[in-house]
Amino acid sequence: MGEKGSLRTTLHRHGLRVTPQRQLVLDAVRELGHATPEQVRRRVQGTAQTVNITTIYRALDVLEEIGLVRHTHLGHGAPTYSADEHEHVHLVCHRCGEIDEVPCELLGDLAARLRERRGFELDATHLALSGTCRACGASDDVEHPDRAVEETS
Repeated sequence: MGEKGSLRTTLHRHGLRVTPQRQLVLDAVRELGHATPEQVRRRVQGTAQTVNITTIYRALDVLEEIGLVRHTHLGHGAPTYSADEHEHVHLVCHRCGEIDEVPCELLGDLAARLRERRGFELDATHLALSGTCRACGASDDVEHPDRAVEETS
């Protein structure tokens, strides 16, 4: 069964109906990989010009409720949506805006400590870590060599 059949089956299982707008929104999220509602709107309006941002938000809410998309806050501003098969931690450079992804398993030790010490189950698939990417860090080293850590004997 293809992706469209999957949407139909999932919606029907939840007592909801398939609409062209929901299908277009899901297709846009899958095509874009990570997308804000505004980016989804632009993609959808390439096919259906009359679909407005309110319809996009409603469709994203329904698709998230039934588990076909997830949202992550990658910083300030609108959340970013991705298809359910995207399960990773986002690394967001607060200087250049670069977004990288690493497997959730990378946080396994942290998740185990949180579970053990706090009884907290970490959902790393909603997680975005902010920092400085390799390229921005390297440019700092070149621009400000006096900031380099001096090694002591």
